Amino acid sequence: MAYVIPAPPQAVVPVAGSTDLFPVHRNYCVGRNYEEHAKEMGFSGREPPFFFAKPADALLPVADGTGVMPYPPATSNLHHEIELVVAIGRRARNVAAADAPACIWGYAVGLDMTRRDLQGEAKKLGRPWEVGKAFDFSAPISALVPIARTGEIKSGRIWLKVNGQTRQDSDVSKLIWSVNEIIEHLSRFFELAPGDLVFTGTPEGVAAVVEGDVLEGGVDGVGTLRVRIGPPEVD
Repeated sequence: MAYVIPAPPQAVVPVAGSTDLFPVHRNYCVGRNYEEHAKEMGFSGREPPFFFAKPADALLPVADGTGVMPYPPATSNLHHEIELVVAIGRRARNVAAADAPACIWGYAVGLDMTRRDLQGEAKKLGRPWEVGKAFDFSAPISALVPIARTGEIKSGRIWLKVNGQTRQDSDVSKLIWSVNEIIEHLSRFFELAPGDLVFTGTPEGVAAVVEGDVLEGGVDGVGTLRVRIGPPEVD
C-alpha cells in the first residue's frame, strides 16, 4: 500500500529549551473571550463560549528570533490578536473544569491573525469565518513550555507591541471563560486529543498592521513571540 500523492508533512511546534517537537492535531480558537474585547467588537456580557478552527498547517512556529509572516492576499485590513495558547496532552471527553488541568501539556504565546475586512463581510452575510481566520500563516506561535515547568497559568500579563508601541495590555485572569472552563466546554462537543491546541482569546486593542511592522508580544510565565509582517508571497 502506498500514498497516491505525497503525504503532507506533520505540523509541529518546538518545545522550549529542547530539540523536542510537539505534533499538532487540531487548532481550536475561542471567540470574544475578554470582556473589553467583546465590547470593542460590539458585544457584552458572558455569552456562551463559541469556537472556530484554523488548520494545523496555518501555524507559523517561531522558536526564537523574529518570524516572518507574509502579508496575506485579498485583504487590506489585517489585524493582530495576541493569545495564550494551551496544548492538550491527553484524550478528553466530557471533562469537568476541575479536572481540566490534567489534560494540559503546556502553553505558548500565539497570534490569531485576522483578515478583518473579509471576516466582517462574512458576518454580514451570515457565512462562516474561515476566509477571514483560517488562511496560510494565520497562527504564529512561540515554542511550547511544559506545564511541569510553568505550573498552571491562571493569571499573568498578556501584551502586544507593534513597532515598540503597546497595542494590547491585559491579564489572563480577565478571560471571560477560564482555560479550565474552555476545556470543559470544548470536550462536550469534541473528543480532545493529544496534539490539539486551543487559542484562548484576545484582549482589547486589536488593530491593523501593514507590511514591515514588527509585532512583539508575550504572556507572563510563558514567554514571548516576535513576528515581522513581510511582503506578500508571489508565485
